[in-house]
Amino acid sequence: MSARIPATRYPVERFTLPNGLRVVLTPDPSAPVVGVAVVYDVGIRSEPEGSTGFAHLFEHLMFQGSENLEKLAHFRYVQGSGGTFNGSTHLDYTDFFESTPARALERTLFLEADRMRRPTLTVENLRNQVDVVKEEIRVNVLNRPYGGFPWLKLPPVMFDTFPNAHDGYGSFEDLESATLGHAEEFFTTYYAAGNAVLTVAGDLDVEAARAMVERHFGDVPARPAPPRPSFDEPDLTGERRQAYTDPHAPLAAVAAAWRVPDPVRDFPAYLTYVVLAEVLTDGDASRLVERLVLRDRTVTSVGG
Repeated sequence: MSARIPATRYPVERFTLPNGLRVVLTPDPSAPVVGVAVVYDVGIRSEPEGSTGFAHLFEHLMFQGSENLEKLAHFRYVQGSGGTFNGSTHLDYTDFFESTPARALERTLFLEADRMRRPTLTVENLRNQVDVVKEEIRVNVLNRPYGGFPWLKLPPVMFDTFPNAHDGYGSFEDLESATLGHAEEFFTTYYAAGNAVLTVAGDLDVEAARAMVERHFGDVPARPAPPRPSFDEPDLTGERRQAYTDPHAPLAAVAAAWRVPDPVRDFPAYLTYVVLAEVLTDGDASRLVERLVLRDRTVTSVGG
């Protein structure tokens, strides 16, 4: 006799502040914690030629102090509340998030609003974070087995346009040529309230949380979201292959790629491929892991 797992349903409250910030509130009282995330509609594909790696670099700069807080204060206040935090850069967005006890919600909202209003952009912070990103590249790509495989190696094979094909970690030359003017322009263009979504989920009262959001984010200056460029690609005319030697890799690796439907234009068709990827590669019961890793033992790992 199989147990019936009840479906979960969480109410979702959505609203937009006058400055354009989109807000999503989802109460869930099952645990006394809250999660706060701010997602900016800017990522690796937004970088212009000659500025590779800048989206990731700017994610680092957002942790170097803000309008009312000194460097490292964000770290101290979140961790001092018993919470955790991080940020990450993706192809089309950059996100910053905290998970804290519910009682620290207002403090967390203040922290995110303060750096949305104005991060501390200085030459010293910029040069310091350029060095940090370069060290990340050394550790995660240049001196690591399978570094950048396949997420840095496949795009230049799959795509022809710069936004889709270039290295999102960036070249040392481009990173070292970054200026404070570039940082100021990037912030003004992309880190606008109208180009972001704030999400709060967890043990919260919706009306109280809405009042906090309005109190802390309501006076963030309004700036319009920048127009999104076209990321269209010319059609593939045939199979493409490329090989390279990784001096640190103990075994050969193979990556295969297939262009999927555009999720903006044809979301249902795109979801079909998402489900297919899960069926083929997610977990020990997936088709490829079960066959190639566990049964045939022809490979050591499969991912997708």
